[in-house]
Amino acid sequence: MGNALVDMLVQIPNDDLLNEINFPKGSMQLVDIAQSDAVMLKINNLPIQQLSGGSAGNTIHGIAALGGETGFIGKVGEDELGAFYHEDLKNAGIQSIFIKSKNATGKAIAMITPDSERTFATHLGAAVELSAEDLIPEMFEGYAVFHIEGYLVQNHALLQRAVELAKEAGAMVSIDLASFNVVEDNYDFLWDIVKGYVDIVFANEEESKSFTGKEPREALDQIAEHAQIAVVKIGKKGAYIKKDGVVTHVDATEAKAIDTTGAGDLFASGFLFGLVNGWSMEKAGKAGAIMAGKVIEKIGGRLSVEEILKVKSAINAL
Repeated sequence: MGNALVDMLVQIPNDDLLNEINFPKGSMQLVDIAQSDAVMLKINNLPIQQLSGGSAGNTIHGIAALGGETGFIGKVGEDELGAFYHEDLKNAGIQSIFIKSKNATGKAIAMITPDSERTFATHLGAAVELSAEDLIPEMFEGYAVFHIEGYLVQNHALLQRAVELAKEAGAMVSIDLASFNVVEDNYDFLWDIVKGYVDIVFANEEESKSFTGKEPREALDQIAEHAQIAVVKIGKKGAYIKKDGVVTHVDATEAKAIDTTGAGDLFASGFLFGLVNGWSMEKAGKAGAIMAGKVIEKIGGRLSVEEILKVKSAINAL
């Protein structure tokens, strides 16, 4: 479950546009529909790649591409972008569980500079309207893992209802902490949710430090005291995984970074796919690292059929 955002990915030649619209490079700016449209006008002469995205959207696409049976819960508008999101999921073999809104489908414009930095103009639109009242038990039935992106944590009632329904349906609960500022803004609630419901926690260095006040290795231990599986990603140094008191370190896959969009999301794809298939923590972690390494070598958070075949070959060789 996540924010159903259509990603608009565009490579810009320099920082001039960012300076013109007064966006700090590397930031994620929330904008209204008028501001979003204004940014689109400034980039409409450049090639734009359009994908169904959002953090959880990227993760579920990755799992589906590896062969997992998947579904996605989100909220979209009754508009062209909403229809696109639905069709994009359908083409990937993902069951869409959509609630419709009268407002516009959310859109994230990612402006990528030559140094691989991403700057986002994000209009959340209908995505942010997803509420606890929209959720029913049938949405969660038949799934082994319920994965939720941390960006939804700010809606406490929604997250509480979602994890309760997932647990009632017998699913493991997985959460990606998403952003250190999200962690800071929802610190006490997030800890309550992790202690009470969450089985798998994904965090990067900044997020794990905001969550525990500790450096990655010690943060891993603290998170693992409450979650069945803790995963702390440490960039080029790989990732730590802890389950049942056993710590596993996996190296990052060597890659030439073009765009880091979706690296953490695709790590979760590989790891969760391995988990539900009964792989060891080492193999699941390495699968995640392979997925993350492959996706940063291209623009956007999605892998092509050819790239997935290479990923599967690499995973099969483990």
